[in-house]
Amino acid sequence: MNTKIRNIILVVVLLEVILTVGIFGLPRAVRALPGAYYVRLQNNRLTAPVMALITTPLPQALPVAAASSTTIDLAELPQIPGLQDTAVAAPTATPTLAPTVNNDTAVTTISEPATTPEATIAPTNTPTPTPQPTLSPPPASAELANVPTVRQGFNNCGPANLTIVLEYYGDATTQETAAAYLKPNREDRNVSPWQISDYVNEFTALRSTVHSGGNLEMIKQLIANGFPVVIEKGYEPNNAEGWYGHYLTVYGYDDEKGEIYTRDTNLGPFDGKPRIDDYEDFMYWWQQFNYTFYVVYLPTQEDLVMSIIPQVLQDKVTMWQYTADLARAEMRDNPDNVFGWFNLGVSLTYLGQETGDVTYYEEAAVNFDQARAIGLPPRTLYYEHRPLMAYYQLGRVDDVLELTDALLETVGGPWVEEIHWYRGHALAAQGRLSAAREAYQAALTVNPNFYPAQTSLDWVNSLLGG
Repeated sequence: MNTKIRNIILVVVLLEVILTVGIFGLPRAVRALPGAYYVRLQNNRLTAPVMALITTPLPQALPVAAASSTTIDLAELPQIPGLQDTAVAAPTATPTLAPTVNNDTAVTTISEPATTPEATIAPTNTPTPTPQPTLSPPPASAELANVPTVRQGFNNCGPANLTIVLEYYGDATTQETAAAYLKPNREDRNVSPWQISDYVNEFTALRSTVHSGGNLEMIKQLIANGFPVVIEKGYEPNNAEGWYGHYLTVYGYDDEKGEIYTRDTNLGPFDGKPRIDDYEDFMYWWQQFNYTFYVVYLPTQEDLVMSIIPQVLQDKVTMWQYTADLARAEMRDNPDNVFGWFNLGVSLTYLGQETGDVTYYEEAAVNFDQARAIGLPPRTLYYEHRPLMAYYQLGRVDDVLELTDALLETVGGPWVEEIHWYRGHALAAQGRLSAAREAYQAALTVNPNFYPAQTSLDWVNSLLGG
């Protein structure tokens, strides 16, 4: 074989190696892209076909619970410090923000009262969560003036909607400032409404309260009294991306038209006009987050706000009892409603956390298993992590590891600190302390302000002697 032929063969082999490495390495390189670029490539008409070939599509549902799995005896579960506390750390010092509070807000209403109140499901043995009886019925329509329009950054609907309501009161906090604390890592996929509400109470001159179990009549009453309401909801912007969680700021309604008016920081419109949804669609998507909402208000308005928010929602135990009964009522009407089963599991897990009664975790796990059997969208656990809590508290650490494995295989999963944190618990329960330490460190890499992970890391380091 002469030198020329040998060189040609070597070049062909080299090209084959480069092509093979490229084919296998390209998906990993694409997954490592910042989320904003990944989404752009996925949605671009020219690059979408290539992305479909080289990336693993998001599964339509999380794995179904195994018929039988190894469990750890509850007496042998490690008592991990900070396990019950999953909120963002309370700040130790207020940043040098000097918001000016302005109460010059306007409400435009049509004076005729609504003739028929919105029908609500009355959960078994639980008071119907209607505004306090001393209040007059809300008018037939109301729309707040001077509610700003804000376009969110990538995956930044939490800070962006917070900016809307803060600016409404004259607070100059930007979404970048809020995000710098709430999600210091830009890729972080979730900020909970409880974290946002805590931020308002600690970092601004305003006050905030957050609850689950809200209803449309309560929202109308809040708007009619001058308060925009931020809700957490399900969201499917297009078929390619699948199901997400999202925030909306609600600031108006019209009973005659059956319409609700909101600001959507992702889809707009951004010309000052509202996003318009009919009542049925609005409630459909809100139900997927257990009807969770938060309200921001002036300190002097607290009594008024609390007179509108139903009394049953103002205590954690009664709130979670109510939302559990509400989910049961919804499932009686629609037993295939996956979010009804999920919401019931969430409420029961919170009751387990509040009361220490393990039977709540047992019932919650049954409902989570059923939600998984119906088909639970994977991103559901980006936003609500109670299944991991319930399974862990029952010693079902295999389920925790299976779910966190599945989530970490998705593009956004590695950027949810709680996924790493619960994975660390399961690994610690199996005695794999070095692996648990790595998981806790990964949680803090995603969000250095997630202090429960720091508490857990300190604990495991004390056991490992370093």
